[in-house]
Amino acid sequence: MSAVLKSVEAPEAAASSVTNDAETRNRYFDRLFTNPELMWLGQNTNHYPLHPAVKKALHDAIDDESFHAYAPPLGMEALRSAIVADLGVAGQSAVVTDGAVSALALACRAFCVAGKGFVTTDPGWKWPLQFAAKAGSAITEIPIYGPEYGFKLSAEALAASTDENTAVIYLVDPNNPLGTTYTEDEIRAFADRAREIGAVLIHDCTYRDFADSHTLASRFYPEGTVTIVSFSKWLGLAGLRLGALVASPELLARILPHSQAPLGASVLAQRAAIAGLAVKDEWMAEVIVQQRANQKMIVDAFARLPGFEVPVFPSQANFIVVECSKAGVTPEALVTALGENDIMVRQGTYHTPRFGHRFIKISTTVPKAWAQALCDVLPQAVERARSLPATAALF
Repeated sequence: MSAVLKSVEAPEAAASSVTNDAETRNRYFDRLFTNPELMWLGQNTNHYPLHPAVKKALHDAIDDESFHAYAPPLGMEALRSAIVADLGVAGQSAVVTDGAVSALALACRAFCVAGKGFVTTDPGWKWPLQFAAKAGSAITEIPIYGPEYGFKLSAEALAASTDENTAVIYLVDPNNPLGTTYTEDEIRAFADRAREIGAVLIHDCTYRDFADSHTLASRFYPEGTVTIVSFSKWLGLAGLRLGALVASPELLARILPHSQAPLGASVLAQRAAIAGLAVKDEWMAEVIVQQRANQKMIVDAFARLPGFEVPVFPSQANFIVVECSKAGVTPEALVTALGENDIMVRQGTYHTPRFGHRFIKISTTVPKAWAQALCDVLPQAVERARSLPATAALF
């Protein structure tokens, strides 16, 4: 009888544990979010002041109270057209979503198949792996962390890890957290492999606007590529939640039946995004100059401390990876020590259990004063970290 009771109670206990863990993490994040002194250098979010045109668009959307109505389910037509024009993918269509994560979830629901392969890199962005796992996909993570890989995926490694049973190839480009990107020839090779085996290529281009150059896989494989874009990072709309999925009409016909958002994304966010795309070239030219200067400042600060290394510089995204292992400091301890100074950075295990013990990631689209504060406190924080345990970070 006790064995029977135990088997019945186990799922409830597991559910309770998951709930308690989620509650604990949320309270931890709420403390971060409600700390007005916190300097956010860990989420790749853009904290520069908005372009005046974008701020005006937000104020206008509040003043005219257009948010009382639902937006069109696929997005405002002006925004959909502007996204396609920005990417330069005439003939394709955009679906506006509540952030890029929602776009990724939609693509995974459409194309991940139980028992079929889902191939990506390690490290990379963690959430699509969870979406694929829930679908029952057979997940393969190709290691790319280290000079032996050049910190990026190769065509040879992709070919060796994929076959006709592969349903989805997921490529984060520029890579999060490494900041590496790919040449036109490399992207063409990835696209050719996806076409050869009949796989869908999900090209996550969240950070493309920070790269010196970037090539879309849809140029070479339009019939099988889903392009994902975000307005959180380049435009700074993280808290407004806006992203998009872009694909051919034929591919969208396979995707849209899986949509769980029939009422459209935020009216305020879409109005801001329309304004942002209109001033994007002007805006991003300034942002890139400032964030690259922050990158250099932080890299120089770590260079003055023994054992730390920055393996990818300049990063082609708005963050850098700093290796800690040779400095005798764990990433978690350094995250904690910097947190004591109201500076939030991210430990590597957020992205990769296999390689995360080696690095922290620092975001650079932040005010210069925040980057300077990190550099000023860094020597003391490193010494403090040497006395702290490597406890698991909650976020």
